[in-house]
Amino acid sequence: MVETTLAKIKFPRIRRFFPFTILAILGPGLIATAAGNDAGGVATYASAGAHFGLSILWIMTFLTVGFVLIQEMAARLGAATGKGFSDLVRENFSLRTTIFMMSLLFLGNIGLVVSEFAGVAASLELLGITKYISVPVGALIIWFLIVKGNYPKVEKIFLLMSGFLLSYIFAAVLAKPDWNSVAVNLIKPTISPDPEFFLFTVALIGTTIAPFMQVFAQSAVVEKGITMSDFKYTRLDTLIGTLFANLVAIFIIIATASTLFPAGIRIETAADAATALVPFAGEFARILFALGLLGASLLAAGVVPLTTSFALANAFGWEAGINRSFEEAPIFYAMFTFIIVLSATIVLSPALSLIKLLVGLQVVNGLLLPVQLYFMLKLANNKNLMGKHVNPVWFNIIVIATMIVVSIAVLLFLGTSILTYTQSLLTTN
Repeated sequence: MVETTLAKIKFPRIRRFFPFTILAILGPGLIATAAGNDAGGVATYASAGAHFGLSILWIMTFLTVGFVLIQEMAARLGAATGKGFSDLVRENFSLRTTIFMMSLLFLGNIGLVVSEFAGVAASLELLGITKYISVPVGALIIWFLIVKGNYPKVEKIFLLMSGFLLSYIFAAVLAKPDWNSVAVNLIKPTISPDPEFFLFTVALIGTTIAPFMQVFAQSAVVEKGITMSDFKYTRLDTLIGTLFANLVAIFIIIATASTLFPAGIRIETAADAATALVPFAGEFARILFALGLLGASLLAAGVVPLTTSFALANAFGWEAGINRSFEEAPIFYAMFTFIIVLSATIVLSPALSLIKLLVGLQVVNGLLLPVQLYFMLKLANNKNLMGKHVNPVWFNIIVIATMIVVSIAVLLFLGTSILTYTQSLLTTN
């Protein structure tokens, strides 16, 4: 555990220079949420904007409130207990429950890591570099950063990668949107009669409040040695991170809603969005989208396997942490290496049938979120663990409401998927 915590940073000395104060406290909160704007996230936001235009923006406004509270709760759990999420699940619930949670997390996160390396490949292919170079090099960079680095260094590099997301804001400006219409649609709920509207709503929920974000935020707070005496700075970091991540997501939607939607162009991937923007916003917009995709994919390709390794190691009481050497935490680093190698290998494979596998793994992530929120709420309201830092009543009401909405959305999504699949079978027969 890092000995120098936020409590030892001399904030009074830099408080007069507000921007530098903000930079000094950024860390787990920003990294966890920025990683959510990964390859899958960019594809979802870009596709939603292309399909429904600005009318879908209000969903992002609605999600922001629950997103902020859920991320804050995860970070507070880490600061109040000094333990990661899976550690607390193992100690407060049954072994069967722990194994169930970790199995869901592992399966869902493997799918995410594969999509991140696919994002690395797609972004650099837009710049003329083959995936057979970009994916192995990207995997090696991520592996070397984690295995040979320590938390302060890794955090700085992750924060730098987060900066690449600013390119999406510039791309949206180049699209020359109607800002008055943007402002109206951010606060005006609009329900489309299009059957795909519900599917996109579920996708937006799943990619905005991804389960790995909470696990990483809590683990990073513990790794950084943050306690409740430091937590006011971490709370601000979390607030800035969630608002920044959702602001970037909103600008991705604006970029495609202002260009592709009026032209009736539909897209499926982030690379499609980058290419389709060229006739409307110019070649520079394509480059900005490619750079944003590269930075986001590399960031998430480090954060997601790191989160998974933290969670699995803590769940079974094994040593874990970037600040520990390979000899001190061999299983932790072995799992991290395995996830990186497996995911990169899948992306390099020519097997097209893997697409169905990835879709199935994304459904696992959708199922995991309400389950994970249930256990987080139980832990965050346990006075024996949290003391005076338990959730206030109003906090619980909002998080529970978010959990119910997510659960209903996931169930309806699964029901729709099963119905569609059944109908296709009947038609075929």
